[in-house]
Amino acid sequence: MLNPFSKREIEKREEHTTVYTYNAFQPGEEFPPPADRERISRYKRLKKVFQNRLPEVYQRAIKLLGDTPHAPQLNTLYIAVNLADILVTKPADLLVGEPPSFESGKPDESEEQQAVNRHVEENDLVKLVHESVIGNGYRGDSWVKVRYGYRQDLSEVRNLLSPEAFAEYQAQFDAEPIIEHVNAEFVYPELSRGNVKSYKAVNICTVEYVVSKREDVPFLNVERHLPGFIKYERYRLHEFEGGIDNSYGYPLQVYKIGERVPTGRQTDVVETGVPIMLVQHAPYKSVDDEWQGISGIENIETLLTAINDRITQIDYILWKHSDPNAYGPEIEGGPEGSQRLGGVYIPIAEGDVTPGYMTWDGKLDAAFKELESLIALVFQNSETPQWLFGTVLGDNAGGTGTSHTDSGAIKARFMPILSKVKRIRTHYDKVIRDVLYICQLMDVEHGDYKYTPVYPKINWQDGIPRNEKEMAEIMQIRTVNKPTIDVQSAIKRLDNVDDEKAREISARIDNDEVAANGTVEASIFNEVSE
Repeated sequence: MLNPFSKREIEKREEHTTVYTYNAFQPGEEFPPPADRERISRYKRLKKVFQNRLPEVYQRAIKLLGDTPHAPQLNTLYIAVNLADILVTKPADLLVGEPPSFESGKPDESEEQQAVNRHVEENDLVKLVHESVIGNGYRGDSWVKVRYGYRQDLSEVRNLLSPEAFAEYQAQFDAEPIIEHVNAEFVYPELSRGNVKSYKAVNICTVEYVVSKREDVPFLNVERHLPGFIKYERYRLHEFEGGIDNSYGYPLQVYKIGERVPTGRQTDVVETGVPIMLVQHAPYKSVDDEWQGISGIENIETLLTAINDRITQIDYILWKHSDPNAYGPEIEGGPEGSQRLGGVYIPIAEGDVTPGYMTWDGKLDAAFKELESLIALVFQNSETPQWLFGTVLGDNAGGTGTSHTDSGAIKARFMPILSKVKRIRTHYDKVIRDVLYICQLMDVEHGDYKYTPVYPKINWQDGIPRNEKEMAEIMQIRTVNKPTIDVQSAIKRLDNVDDEKAREISARIDNDEVAANGTVEASIFNEVSE
């Protein structure tokens, strides 16, 4: 029998269509499954890079000089520059820094549009997208789940009150559709036969430690999502000797799955009432032959390591040569006498041979030049102009980005990062529209709403400030001075309000004009005074 845990076996399964005839989450199996360990290790390793905790993952300079007297000094001086943070945060800022608008295609007074607005606002959907894009930048995968329940966690209140009192207390809360993140490390999808972009099931698996005074007991909670159903399972986990997998650059904890235990739920199979899977996947960048996404810092991982090593080396050179040794005639009282020098002082008498030194040119100019080239490669591979952050390092960093003032020129300069944001937007547009549609289906299935769910549309912004005067002048030229927008629409766009608020503001403007001009109804002139 072939070893199912060998790397070659895993690669072979990835290269061909594989149909699993057994459940990977059952007693006797290992968790995480071998086929997913590289992906999970990559998530955890790149998160360390994003958090600027590179010394915990890479210490190349220290390893190279580990058997020399310099190692302790390098360990003290190691510097980590957090370029990964700004490179994955900026696309999120451009994507939703200017909030998009969500439209149902119905009037603002319609129940459909009000439902879309309600789900966007109550779930802080813009904030959720911003956080998801940042996490997606270093992982490459993000997952969003919809559930129908209470927004407040009432589990502790349930333990405090009697069942009758808790039921009465819970009645004051309304159940509703809730959109939330799912950590990609917890997600184990099962692909449909013949389609790597479709899922027949999505498993959300979390390790939960139950801590008591005597011991910490781990359990595996499995939440298996199917179209229309959710199945819950719970297993006892066991740690074992050698249960650390270092094959993929991160010490991944591995468990042995033990006996199945009760979940504590009233029922372990729940019918959602929605014919769509409640978990949706948003990759950062994707290709057509695998479901996993590609992160924004995965391809610059080694460059970031080299930058930190180079900065550490420069810092070490400056420290080492900031305290030079000296030689000269013997000083009365010896080196510890009336004069103190920073380094070693070597006294010599007249006629003595001057001590020789092994001198070394630190080549700091070359080191800084290489550092500039490495940083430039990082920004180039990230499709991000260096001047986007307000400053540049080096003479060939592409300018400062401040030489253009009209919107067309600014967009041309921003083209690399804007193209990247549009690519990210493509994935999130579908996912967010899907979850909003699922929320409407849940409203009708589980709530008291009677409207017909609609698939919404999202109007995204590009994050670049618009020159309103320039746009108005272009419209004026194209329409030969004809009006191109009504008052209500202008107010709606400028103040970012809905139709109802815009009508209210427009009505107040009309009332102010009437009061200012002193106009009255013409019918008063027909009245006969007595």
